[in-house]
Amino acid sequence: MATIRKRGDRQWEVRVRKRGYPIQSKTFETKARAEGWAREIESEMDRGVFLSRAEAENTTLREALQRYESEVTARKRGRESERCALKAWRRHVIASRVLFRIRGQDLALIRDEWVKRGFKAGTIVRRFAILSHVFTVARREWGMESLGNPIRDVRMPRVDNARDRRLQGDELARLLAAAKTYAAGPAQRVSDIGPPITWAIETAMRRSEIAAMRWEHLDRDAGVLFIPITKSGKSRRIPLSSRALAALDGRPRRSDNLVWGSSVSGITAVFRKVCAAAGVKWFAVP
Repeated sequence: MATIRKRGDRQWEVRVRKRGYPIQSKTFETKARAEGWAREIESEMDRGVFLSRAEAENTTLREALQRYESEVTARKRGRESERCALKAWRRHVIASRVLFRIRGQDLALIRDEWVKRGFKAGTIVRRFAILSHVFTVARREWGMESLGNPIRDVRMPRVDNARDRRLQGDELARLLAAAKTYAAGPAQRVSDIGPPITWAIETAMRRSEIAAMRWEHLDRDAGVLFIPITKSGKSRRIPLSSRALAALDGRPRRSDNLVWGSSVSGITAVFRKVCAAAGVKWFAVP
């Protein structure tokens, strides 16, 4: 059923033919590896458990990530933060490896690498959860039925989601002062990012909710902001303090009617820089 032929100094092509199955072919650097692969395929066909590996053996992780982003991520509400996670995987050297050759051991090394670099457990867990779904979609929807999910073999770091950090002493004043300095920097940034920081602290809104804020959802007379879509998929109303409302005073109207006009990643990046400049540690926008 299997035929093997030499195609150059270090190329051995093997073809497996069996009635009722499509022809399977692959090229190896040694004849021994070609023979081993042929025996494995023939055994699976004889036992009736064969599933084609062709797609998984010819698709790199980077290609799968790109396809997942265009077909799956693009339809999600949290697509912006998910794109950041996909970008992190695409930048890693493992992205050049074909899906079928990625093992749990490889991913455990990446987990340890990110832990040593000081990444938060929640960040690591989210990145691996997204990668796990990439493998699931590839197996269920992209014709890679033979593909396993190596993430299932990887232990994840423990996540502590408790949020009990509060600004103390003069930390708020230092934050706002650093915000003014950042805004007036050589890059000619916006006039003042203190108001969005004040808004975030006063309302405890998520970054995605702040980025999506629109003027038509604000009722200043009632002191309420309506959020039509939240992380849970439900709408909610947020009561606003006088300090929160004051943060909107003099805010210019944009043509798109967004209040702040910043992306989730933009809010995160700016807030981290301002916290660092103010010397405020272990404090983050939800």
